[in-house]
Amino acid sequence: MKKKINIIGVFMMLFMIMSFTVHQFQSSLTKVDYIEGSKTLKFTTKVSTEQMANVLKINSGAANFKGEVEKYISRNFSVSVNGEHKSLNVNNSQVNGETVFIYFEVSNVQNISTLSIRNSILTEAYPKQMNLVNIAYKGTQKNMVLQKGKESSEVSF
Repeated sequence: MKKKINIIGVFMMLFMIMSFTVHQFQSSLTKVDYIEGSKTLKFTTKVSTEQMANVLKINSGAANFKGEVEKYISRNFSVSVNGEHKSLNVNNSQVNGETVFIYFEVSNVQNISTLSIRNSILTEAYPKQMNLVNIAYKGTQKNMVLQKGKESSEVSF
């Protein structure tokens, strides 16, 4: 009887451990800074190298990886200021171990009343992907959490 209780206890413990295992969490982080002097919105996006390589179907060490990342960002990220769509200028991207950093900007940005961002990075391949956006504009901080089904959001200043 004692042996049976021990076996049941082991199975219950295994069940509990398995039910609390960590589920893979996918996220990107985009930092947006307004540069007053140049009237520019500067974006720095941080994503998983492995996830980006999976979406692009290219090894992160491939010669064309950087160019494909930059094209991907242009297709999956857009910005509107005060209701007007703005062109993104992707400046650079770099792989740093497990993270890809992508740098881009929007020029000729005057006073911002509303800032709308569409960020669908990795959402087609990872349905639980969360794209976090932190915005700093003239001393004010705003945040967005974008995900599949809610790829766009707007903040007011």
